[in-house]
Amino acid sequence: MATYVNWRQSVALTGTVIKWLAVAMVVPLVTSLVYGEDTVVFLASMGIFVLIGFALEQADTDGDLGPPEALLLVALAWLGAAFVGSIPYLLAGMGTESTLAHPVNALFESMSGFTTTGATVMGDISTEQHSHALLIWRQLTQWLGGMGIIVLMIAILPEIAINGAQLMEQEAPGPELQRLTPRIAETARVLWLVYLGFTLLFVFLMTALHYSHLVLDSSLAPDMTLYNAVAHGLSTLPTGGFSPEADSIAAFDPAVQWLVIPFMVVAGTNFALFWYLLNRDTTTVLNDAEFRGYLGALALLMLVLAGVLYAGAAPSLRLGGTTAGHLENAARQAAFQIGSLMNSTGFATSDFAQWDTAAQMVILFAMFIGGSAGSTGGGIKIVRWLIVLKAGKRELDTASHPDVVEPIRLGHHVVDEGAVRGVIGFTLLYLVLLGLGAVIIAVDASRTTDIALTPIDALSASLATIGNIGPGFGPLGPFGSYLDFPNTSKLFMVFLMWAGRLEIIPVLVVFTGAFWRR
Repeated sequence: MATYVNWRQSVALTGTVIKWLAVAMVVPLVTSLVYGEDTVVFLASMGIFVLIGFALEQADTDGDLGPPEALLLVALAWLGAAFVGSIPYLLAGMGTESTLAHPVNALFESMSGFTTTGATVMGDISTEQHSHALLIWRQLTQWLGGMGIIVLMIAILPEIAINGAQLMEQEAPGPELQRLTPRIAETARVLWLVYLGFTLLFVFLMTALHYSHLVLDSSLAPDMTLYNAVAHGLSTLPTGGFSPEADSIAAFDPAVQWLVIPFMVVAGTNFALFWYLLNRDTTTVLNDAEFRGYLGALALLMLVLAGVLYAGAAPSLRLGGTTAGHLENAARQAAFQIGSLMNSTGFATSDFAQWDTAAQMVILFAMFIGGSAGSTGGGIKIVRWLIVLKAGKRELDTASHPDVVEPIRLGHHVVDEGAVRGVIGFTLLYLVLLGLGAVIIAVDASRTTDIALTPIDALSASLATIGNIGPGFGPLGPFGSYLDFPNTSKLFMVFLMWAGRLEIIPVLVVFTGAFWRR
């Protein structure tokens, strides 16, 4: 059968994406000049990015970018970004004992960054072991991947913006693309400007906490330096979870932890709603069924977990302290962990891997839900769960009244039956891949004595990577690491992170024969 996908055009545009990623490396390059660390690493990396991008661009055939080519471009661009993104880790690790000097570890860290997963194999995370510039590159990969690499390219490159709608359809999280302006490039710019605005606001407020001693008796966040404020701004809004601090947000005072919570909630909200707010259209926001469901799920899970923790579900730990009988700490730990894990951020203020079964089950349930469509959050997404639940209710209704025609509605809108089938199909694929991933990870990990996984640990590893969440249970807790997994498991989890960020279909379909044949 003849091949009909113009793969050369997709490869060429992937080269364009990689070439422009070199511009983003200006941020770690400037950081390297400020701290006098790894400047050569980032100069060399910029050059390599440009050379690889230019070489791939030579495949250009000036052909049309149809739906198959757009789908292939999205899959290749994200995979290519992860591969080239590992280059600074490899160069910085040359001649050292850094875990990132191994190509598999470097690829894992890079894919985890761009997909905003937050799972790490870095080992000792500190500016004493790794340069400030390398750690800021690690943070920046999450920020670039949060709103979407392709969405950014559509916003700035006319040659990609021509086919922007079908590209964003494949990359944007959720069952459908929400167009905010007549031109798709303008929609992409709107989304990125809102994203940038919240990031700058986060950095400003965190820096203000640090300098609060100028007004108060003491600083509310003495350890939240400008570097830390920028670093965490680059990973909070994309729901990434990477931190230059080994103890994550637990390294900072309660004031910082409380302030991070609303920004994680914002990051899990459909960013299109903020565009409506800027245009004073509060009716659309308040009537949005997914937004109401999202806030309701957050509030309910936070209250349940706070009650469980207050009753004594968490032991007194070095990180997190005692929650039993301590209302403020129980409320803060519950709000933070639910806000972090439901939105797939992956930050932590306590080692929930050591909590009792009741608290862990609440957390596991939150991991399954996910954020909103059109947000930077991972998981299945609130809107899909709403449609699945309504479809299930309709089946129950039609079982007793088979002649009744009952459309599925979200708010005042009727959901197209094709969209309903797509949501159910995606959810089933997600759950099948999740279960299969848990089995593969468990079997492969059993080949080594370096890591012992229980069934719930293996399930959390699969869920944490395909859902782009980051931490899991057992040795994969919020202060744990994926370092001890066999390289085969790490490569499989790289695949899960890639597929999870692109919501499975754009990745799996390129491995089918039907995609490549007439």
